[in-house]
Amino acid sequence: MNHSPNHGEAASTNGVARHENVMDVGTERIARVYAEALYRTAEPLGQGDEIHEQLSSLLTDVFRQAPEWEMFLASGAIGRDRKAAVIRSVFGGRASEILVNFLLVLNDHERLDLIRAAADAYREIRDQKAGRIQVLVRSATPLPSDQRERLLHELRTTFQKEPVIESQVDPDLLGGMVVRVDDWLYDQSVRSKLVDIRNQIIARSSHEIQSGRDRFCSPV
Repeated sequence: MNHSPNHGEAASTNGVARHENVMDVGTERIARVYAEALYRTAEPLGQGDEIHEQLSSLLTDVFRQAPEWEMFLASGAIGRDRKAAVIRSVFGGRASEILVNFLLVLNDHERLDLIRAAADAYREIRDQKAGRIQVLVRSATPLPSDQRERLLHELRTTFQKEPVIESQVDPDLLGGMVVRVDDWLYDQSVRSKLVDIRNQIIARSSHEIQSGRDRFCSPV
């Protein structure tokens, strides 16, 4: 994509684009309302998956590589007419008309800052409808295919849904793996085991010290 917004129109801190991931519950609910409306529009037309792919591409291919775009769209200092013209110029003919209209609706309500939250909510809605769950797996080394298949089987059995695994290699784990599904966490990393052992030693030592104090203080 060769187009880029005027850098003078989007504020930054020390020239570095910043995105705040912390959102209050009210903001997340509003984003979900927009996402549900987008899904209800796209899915009956057979574009549910296409919209998901284009939203993902917007976040990973556009915002990540050119963060000034996200700043431009989210900026409250830039007028809606200017943003609408840029949206039509840049995305028109390249993205689905449904997605372009979605961005224009967000712009009309001055909620383009919700694009990320709406994209996350859209993925969740799409997964729920399809009976899928997103799973993040962190391991010290890439998972062997047999271990990945066993994990998939266990997740299907546990959650009664089709797991979609995102794998991340994290050498700091030393060994084992950490599996996260929403708020559910399974930590079998070596680091976690070492922490458990350390905590057990501390607890045992504290108990022995307290027992010694009790014996010392007990009347003869």
